[in-house]
Amino acid sequence: MKKLIFITLALFSFIMKAQDTPITAFLEKWNNSKDYLLKIAEIMPEENYTFKPTEREMTFEEQLLHIKQNMDWLGNAYFNAPKIDAHKKYANKEALINALIASFNNIYNAIEKTRETDLKQKVDFFAGEKTKLQTLNLLQDHVTHHRGQLIIYLNLNNIEPPKYIGW
Repeated sequence: MKKLIFITLALFSFIMKAQDTPITAFLEKWNNSKDYLLKIAEIMPEENYTFKPTEREMTFEEQLLHIKQNMDWLGNAYFNAPKIDAHKKYANKEALINALIASFNNIYNAIEKTRETDLKQKVDFFAGEKTKLQTLNLLQDHVTHHRGQLIIYLNLNNIEPPKYIGW
């Protein structure tokens, strides 16, 4: 009986440690980030996708496209995600949301196949040499940055943003 308890505890410890790596932590956060962004995209009426707070800002739709294009570029260039036409236009809100879902899923699948040791690999980046771990952090940070702007767009249109989804 003691041996069974020891094996069970050892297995539980192994599983918990496996869920506490940069990749597994990223994947959990990435799915939550996807869900949160999609709720924001859904809640904004399609007729407001052309809204922008000032002339120098992107429209709501352009913000979403920018997020998607960045995911597609970073995912393909640094994590072997499928290459996607980054400059494609979408016919409507539903098509854009479906494209966002596909881009999030492509990143997820590519990162899931990435080895932890690969995150230490240095890559050429326009801001100088970076590790793949830094690029992984940039993926999430970029979504978060522009999602924050989209929340302001919702508020300026008197639309209550969805409840925050974190880790």
